[in-house]
Amino acid sequence: QVQLVESGGGLVQPGGSLRLSCAASGIIFSTYTMGWYRQAPGKQRERVAGVTSGGSTDYADSVRGRFTISRDNAKNTLYLQMNSLKAEDTAVYFCNALLPWMNYWGRGTQVTVSS
Repeated sequence: QVQLVESGGGLVQPGGSLRLSCAASGIIFSTYTMGWYRQAPGKQRERVAGVTSGGSTDYADSVRGRFTISRDNAKNTLYLQMNSLKAEDTAVYFCNALLPWMNYWGRGTQVTVSS
């Protein structure tokens, strides 16, 4: 059974930092392209960042330079370090595991940026 479990969300003030984690089980984690997506109220889900099995990364323009995605294949865990958070980063953040024939999602973790 495949499970992606996000953690690390919460309430943070503007300018603050959070680190999200996604613990994966039931998949050969190292072979998957992993990604973080987010969905704000009333908006479509958007891709935040991704990392391939080979370690190549990509970022949405809105987070580039502030967020860092990384993976630890030994721990089957994906991370998202979020710095200089803004109110517009408020959303539910989802972990995604992708192969050409497989696509898995976690249930999400809420991030709220507010003073």
